[in-house]
Amino acid sequence: MRRLIFAVAMLCGIGLVAAPAAAAATHNKAGAAAGWLARQMADGERFEADFGGQKFPDQGLTIDAIFAFAAAGVSDANAGKAIAWLAKPEITTGYVGSGTEAYAGAHAKLLLAAQVRGKNPASFGGVDLKASLLSLLTPSGRFSDRSEYGDYSNALSQSLALLALDRTGGAPAPAVAFLAGTQCPDGGFPLNFGEATCTSDVDATATVVQALRATGDPVNAGEGTAWLLTKQHANGGFGFGTDAPNANSTGLAAQALAGHRPAAAVKAREFLRSLQTGCAGAETDRGAIAYDATGLNPSTAPRATAQAILGLARVPLSDLHGGGRPQAPVLACP
Repeated sequence: MRRLIFAVAMLCGIGLVAAPAAAAATHNKAGAAAGWLARQMADGERFEADFGGQKFPDQGLTIDAIFAFAAAGVSDANAGKAIAWLAKPEITTGYVGSGTEAYAGAHAKLLLAAQVRGKNPASFGGVDLKASLLSLLTPSGRFSDRSEYGDYSNALSQSLALLALDRTGGAPAPAVAFLAGTQCPDGGFPLNFGEATCTSDVDATATVVQALRATGDPVNAGEGTAWLLTKQHANGGFGFGTDAPNANSTGLAAQALAGHRPAAAVKAREFLRSLQTGCAGAETDRGAIAYDATGLNPSTAPRATAQAILGLARVPLSDLHGGGRPQAPVLACP
């Protein structure tokens, strides 16, 4: 994604790892993408950000991969390794914050990942993720960061919080009402809260409508979905503002449209497949999904592929569950 999902999530370039000889072949586009994504993980368990030769853990992209594997129903062995890595105390607290620092989006995203993988969120990496997330709920209903660096919580973090809490006894009504109340006059939802001009955003709207559906607000979710349709390009893709369509935005939009606007969802999936490296590409690239039509870029392909899989697989965030096939498949080619 051309922006960070949360302030702590960063793009990274990962070296290619050869596919194991015993990898199963698949004609399923989502499965092939998930297999490629798994082979980009360091030690088969994590993604890392590289800044000037120094590597840092990229928990956000690693969680994106867990969601992608669950949606595609493959690469479950890698998903298991990834959640175990995320549960290391230093990795958990390095992401959600510690001491006086606590980040709403990171808590919400990691809580959802723990649930998808069937882990106990009350004791994950030494943190009670649910209790810690609820401690960030403000009187307005907004989940806000507690940080000396400012509050970077937004529509994505609020939506993930609702989706995660809905799985554990229900999301707080004020939090649902707060998110619904951020809707712009055109029916879409903004990424950032409290701006002078409400500007609807494709990525935010695609995630918000999934959260509102899950928490019992089909009316506002329906209006957001209708707004998404107005932003679909002729080739089926979605972009940011006036930008050309990209895999990240299209993957999220296709996921939100699936089962609700089937014709538009089909067009979005066709666009995603047009960005996927097929049998004519290098063997190590097959299954990967480029960020846009300019071609495969190793620095953006992992996140583009992870989010594109969500649209290709047609499984909403509320229905993600681990336990798929353990292997990371390869694209079946003649």
